Amino acid sequence: MKKLIFIMAGLIIMSCISAQSLDEIVKKYTAASKLDNVANVKTIKITATMSVMGMDLPMTLWMKNPNKMKSVTSVNGQDMIQVFDGTKGYSVNPMTGSTDPVEMTPDQVKQTLRTNMFQNYLAEALKKGQLSLEGEENVNDKPAFKLKYDADGIVNYIDIDKSSYYVVKTSTTNAGVAIDSYPTDYTETNGVVIPMKTSTSAQGMDMVMTFTKVEIDTPIEDSIFTVK
Repeated sequence: MKKLIFIMAGLIIMSCISAQSLDEIVKKYTAASKLDNVANVKTIKITATMSVMGMDLPMTLWMKNPNKMKSVTSVNGQDMIQVFDGTKGYSVNPMTGSTDPVEMTPDQVKQTLRTNMFQNYLAEALKKGQLSLEGEENVNDKPAFKLKYDADGIVNYIDIDKSSYYVVKTSTTNAGVAIDSYPTDYTETNGVVIPMKTSTSAQGMDMVMTFTKVEIDTPIEDSIFTVK
């Protein structure tokens, strides 16, 4: 009995230490990324280039607090669109032979909203008990904390650099495909910190997203997020 009590006490202590460590990591991540500032931002507009399979595709992203989002990617003169109007999500993919908007599934909406820059998703996940500290690993030869974010049946791993407290790697599996992303070149624009470059690999295919211009609090009409 005494041995069992000793073991249980040890487990409780270790659990508390882990929870405190995780809480501190999220606080430092929030401070480094200036996410408290982002909550007060009204709009973000980003001009970008997506490089994939030898092609450089122009891309524009619009975001309006709290959750309106739109991305337009130009492919051979045709626009691929993803938009969330605050209530529903739609996509337009002319590569399917149609330019009619198609309503997103609930899972697609959840995936889209995870890119919402106005939300501190790690702090929210911590409050909901969806975040855990899985240890440490090296990313680009630098030590990083490895966090597990388990929500809505989708598991994501997030690596946070132990020095800068920026996210330096994210990993997930979507439809059986392992996807690894490496955000870099963090830059502050009007109090908002954003990685200006993200390299992603999935099943041997590499993609690089480069932000060329970030505009904060530029007026954006709600009509931008209307497709039908």
